[in-house]
Amino acid sequence: MLAAAENAEFGFVRDNVEVTDSMLSKQMSALEHAGYVKVKKGFVGKRPRTWLSLTKDGRRRFARHMNALREIAS
Repeated sequence: MLAAAENAEFGFVRDNVEVTDSMLSKQMSALEHAGYVKVKKGFVGKRPRTWLSLTKDGRRRFARHMNALREIAS
């Protein structure tokens, strides 16, 4: 989902991949630690928000993974 956008709000990603807050948070922390995802926190009005985006390395790794899957499928 993050490959298709510059960034996405945590709740939007959670709802679209149909996972719990804790499950998405755990996965995003692991991907952030690996350097594939950037997590940015801020506010919209008085409400806290978290935005997720792929790093340059994350985009490269995702593209490599998709290419490998295409090779397997062909």
